Formats: sequence, structure tokens, C-alpha cells
Amino acid sequence: MPPPRSRVGHRAALVAAVLGWLFDGFEMGLFPLVGPLALADLLPPDGSVADRDAWFGVITAVFLVGAALGGVLFGWLGDRIGRVRAMSASILTYAVFTGACGLATEAWQIAALRSIASLGMGGEWALGVALVSELWPGGSRAVVAALVGAAANVGFLLVAAVSFGLVGLIDAAATGLASLGLPEATVAALVRGDGWRLLMMAGSLPALLVFFIRLFVPESPKWEAERAEGRAAHWAGRDLLAVAGGGAAALAVIAAWAPTGLDWSGPRLWLRLAITLAGFFLALGGFLVPVARYLARSQAAGMIEPAAASRILGRMLLAAALAGVPLLGTWGSIQWVVKWALALEREAVAAGATPTLYVKEMTQACGAAGAILGTVLAAFLCELVGRRPAYAWLCLASLVSVAWLYLGNARWGPGFLVAMLLANGATSSFYGWFPLAFPEWFPTAVRSSAQGFAFNFGRVIAAVGSLQTAALVVFFSAGLPADRIEAEGFPRAAICLSLVYLVGAAIIWLAPETRGQPLPDAVFSGVTRLEDQRTGARRNGGRSAPD
Repeated sequence: MPPPRSRVGHRAALVAAVLGWLFDGFEMGLFPLVGPLALADLLPPDGSVADRDAWFGVITAVFLVGAALGGVLFGWLGDRIGRVRAMSASILTYAVFTGACGLATEAWQIAALRSIASLGMGGEWALGVALVSELWPGGSRAVVAALVGAAANVGFLLVAAVSFGLVGLIDAAATGLASLGLPEATVAALVRGDGWRLLMMAGSLPALLVFFIRLFVPESPKWEAERAEGRAAHWAGRDLLAVAGGGAAALAVIAAWAPTGLDWSGPRLWLRLAITLAGFFLALGGFLVPVARYLARSQAAGMIEPAAASRILGRMLLAAALAGVPLLGTWGSIQWVVKWALALEREAVAAGATPTLYVKEMTQACGAAGAILGTVLAAFLCELVGRRPAYAWLCLASLVSVAWLYLGNARWGPGFLVAMLLANGATSSFYGWFPLAFPEWFPTAVRSSAQGFAFNFGRVIAAVGSLQTAALVVFFSAGLPADRIEAEGFPRAAICLSLVYLVGAAIIWLAPETRGQPLPDAVFSGVTRLEDQRTGARRNGGRSAPD
């Protein structure tokens, strides 16, 4: 006997969210793997290592800012027009523009296309998590969070698998492309650099997922109830102008740290610091505007209390900080590991060692395998010990494992891969924490937008920090010969950035503990439903979530 229609729809929504985040992970994993190859192909051959590192950092930062902008934009769409339609648009955006990166002829074109693709990547997470958390019952949320959290890292693993196949069959790929009648020069360009262009073009495949979503995935009944009562109408498109201004401010910060000299001294340093500080707060204010004005309009209509609005905005800021800690730790250090592994291998070969095949692929595969395990375990750890203790433990595990990776490995090999598995498992475990904790902090009417801001503004924090990675490498490489800069200077920079986990372990105790609490459905009609639940719990001597 087939399951009820609603259950089929719930499963389809979970499949769509998992696949959407899986392909999102595939897109995110592409550039760390192919970025060094792409930049070597697109930049002048006589350019310095510092220039390539700087471009790598800028492209990473532009991606992160675009994802933050997309999280707010598509989160707004999810609360305004529905989770399903907005999620379809976000997936189509990141698929088309990632594939277009394979046609780039300049480094700046990669940066521009990645920034547009990242709009969709930033939006997909918030929309998918909002949809499945609203469709699946409370007892299943840990399993759902584990699946969604692990999905992106399956995508990272898929990147390594595809790259394995391309490296092994590069000659066959060239023959096949030539048989299609493509000019010899075009075939040579497509397969050059281990086929990085083909890998980027493969990123357009998730566009096919949109057809599945539109045919089989139901809209969230919780959101439909909000729309039926007229609450979705309080979102206004004009508020997105402030978001665009916030994105421009964040891009100004990136421009301030662009590869035009990486010195940390003199008047240029103070100018960069001033631009960074001003740009950060302008971006923060701009990204908050849609939710803040929505809450103000709802309050003016007598549909929400001022205390509830203040609580939502406060939680959004705290959630952004909690997301920014692991995102900075990951994008500032772990995302550069493939480059570091290649540098260690080049150094070993120069010293007389036999070259090793598939260094970057095995490095990314081990990291992805560890991340899959870490995200699954993190979701169940949250259910076992609570949201706050779990986050604190994950911060400490990340700090220790990153230190072991960078201080305990002087060359690439089996020990390096084990350390990479553990370090990426710890640092990526937060992606099993986010989809479980964040939906419990925000009501249905603003859940998509609030999560989109919280998770993705953390990427602005990460962008500002990751911009410093190249500068830190230069700083810590003072006095080193040129062939030792990447191999020795980078680990010192990564260790420095990993200290941010200590901040996360401290501020998590400001967050609400929501283990065992149902999702807050509404904050309207004078008193929040969440407040009603707390009041009842207190009267009965039960557990409640503190503010």
C-alpha cells in the first residue's frame, strides 16, 4: 500500500533539500580543487606566488559575500513567495553561473561568475532547511539535520570522484570532444590543467533538479497558513535596495584588500582598516533591513509585540556571529589545504621523492569523508547534550584538530590524510548543528529570511577574515626563501585564524537552549506562541528555553 500523499511530499521535500545542498557542496568544493589550476591557466605565467594566493583569496571572498547577499535575497523570497519557488530559483542560479565559469578567459571573470553563482548557493541552504524543518515532525529533526548537513560534504566528495575520473580519462575526453567536431584549440583549452574547465561546466547539472522540485515537492503548510492570514504581504521589495547597498559595502571591503600590495604597514593599513570597519557595519545594517522593516510593519498593524521583534533581531545577530566562527575557521584555513598539500608535494619532489598521483583529489576526498561523519555526529550530539554544550565542544575539537593538521605534518602522506579527515570532520561538523538549532530560534513568518541572514552574514565575517589569509602568509613568511612560502608560511597563518574557535566557545552561552522545544510557529496576535509554550512549561515545572 503506498504511503499517504503527504508523506510522499515530505520525502520529496527532504530529497530535494538534500540534493540541493549536495550540489551546493559540489559547487563550493569545485574552486578549492580547481582554483589553483584555473589561476595558473588564466594569470600570466611570470606572476608571483603571492599574486596567485591573493587572487585565490579575493575570489573566495567575493564568493562568500555573494552567498551572504543571496541568503538574504532568496530568504526574503522564501518568506514572500514560498519556499519551493524560491528554492527552484536559487538552484537554477548557482547551476547556470557555475557552469559558465568553464568559459572564463580572465581571473576577474571567474570572480564575477562565482559571485553570481554564490547568490543561489547562499539562498538554497536557508530555503531547504526552512522547508524540511516545517514539514518534518520534531522527533525527526536530528535525523533530517544530519542528512542535510552531510549532503554538502557528499558534494565535496563527488568533486574529488569526478576529478579522479577526469584525470584518469583526460586523453579519452580529448578524443571524444574532438569527435564532436570541436576545433583542436578548443579541445586543448578544455582539457588543459587537468580539465578544470570541464569540472566547472559539470556544475550546471543541478539545474535538472528544478524540474523534480516543481513537480513533486509540496509547499510548506506552515508558510501557506501565514500567507492565508495576510502576513506574507508585509514583505516589501523596496527593502532589498538596502540589501544591495550592504552588498556593495561588503564588496568595498574586498576591494580594499585586493591584490594591489599586501603590506600591513603605513597609511595604507589604516585606510584598509577604516574601510573594513565602515563596510562591515554598513553591510550588517543593509542585510538586516528586510526583516527589521517587516517586523516594524507587522508591529504597526498590531500583529506583533515590540519585545518579540527585538528578540528576533537579537537572535539574528547572535546566530550570524555563531555562524561566522566556523565559516571563518573553514574558509580561512581548511579551504586552502589543497594548495598546501600541492606545495608540500612539490617540495618533496624537489628533494628527490617520487611524485605522487592524485594529491589534491585524495586530500579533498579524505576531508569530505571526515566532514560527512562530523556533520552526522554533530546533529546527534546536539540531541544528546543540548545545543549550547555541543557547539562549545565542536569549537574545541576544531581548534585541536586544526593545530594537529598544521603543526604535526611536514609533508604530504598517510598521516597528513588522517589529520585532514579529523580536522575537516571537526570544522565541518557545525553544518550538522546549524540546520537543527537555527530553525528553533525563529518563527515561521521570518524563518527563511532570518536563517538566510544568520548563516550567510557569517560568510561576510568569513570573507573579511579569509582576505587576511594571503596577507598572513606573507607576514609569517618573512625571511623564508620563495620556495618555502606556501609550505611553511601558510600553516602559521592557518593556526592564527583558527583561534577564532575560542570566541565561538565563549559566545555560545549567550544563545537559547532549545533542545526538546517545538518549532515556534508564530509571533503574532499580541503574544508569541513560543511564549505561551514557555509559560505552560514553567507552570508545569517543565523545561523551557531561556531568552
